Amino acid sequence: MANLFDIKDKVVVITGGTGILGHAISFYLAEQEAKVVIMGRKTDVGNAMVTEIKAKGGEAMYLTTDVLNRELLEQNLVDIMSAYGRVDALLNAAGGNLSGATIAPDKTFFDLNPDDFQKVLNLNLMGTVLPTQVFLQQMAKQGKGSIVNFSSMSAFRPLTRVAGYGVAKAGVSNFTAYMATEVAKKFSTAIRVNAIAPGFFLTEQNRSLLTNPDGSWTQRGQDIIHQTPMGRMGEPEELCGTIHYLISDASQFVTGTVAIVDGGFNVFTI
Repeated sequence: MANLFDIKDKVVVITGGTGILGHAISFYLAEQEAKVVIMGRKTDVGNAMVTEIKAKGGEAMYLTTDVLNRELLEQNLVDIMSAYGRVDALLNAAGGNLSGATIAPDKTFFDLNPDDFQKVLNLNLMGTVLPTQVFLQQMAKQGKGSIVNFSSMSAFRPLTRVAGYGVAKAGVSNFTAYMATEVAKKFSTAIRVNAIAPGFFLTEQNRSLLTNPDGSWTQRGQDIIHQTPMGRMGEPEELCGTIHYLISDASQFVTGTVAIVDGGFNVFTI
């Protein structure tokens, strides 16, 4: 039997590829001999990543993008098709948060900034919808492909403070389920749409919420670790195995799911 986990030469597009999680995933996939398209807004970081990947014998390209700019995304697709001729997987890893869309312990719902709330919804939800619209076009032509969206623990239950982010990620999970049926019924049963829901990983988005200036955990950070049976935050590399599975033929009968990678956070009760 063929190796179901073989992703050699698969063209994998990663939005938010220059972030902490995207960085780890990009390097891992390149090591597995996938052709990695890193997309983001940090041009210097993206180009440096490509240089390092190629120095190690991997294949990658960087494209500056804006997940809320359809015209730019369409141009990104043209550039990818010119370089590789196909798109096998799309990882919608772009996202983020704004302080105005959160509610601090000493604030209330009435202090929420509606403009920032809308921006967070746009970035996380529409920033998943628009790239999917663009890159699904090519998958539909091919009759095969895999899309992996990025959900969150806040999609399962309303975590305190992150009001806008939680609403947006709940939308991502719902969109994932909807699209699984949409593409299977109207395009191809070989096009699959799933999501991954990371637990708590220290990134630039949440660092100020989880750590103090001296690097120690805030009360929120400590609460999360206490709520996690494995007793720690996750490491970015610990997402790679699940993503590998979801874009490989090993998951060819898996669609519409949200794969949780959280050290047990979501199932812990007291």
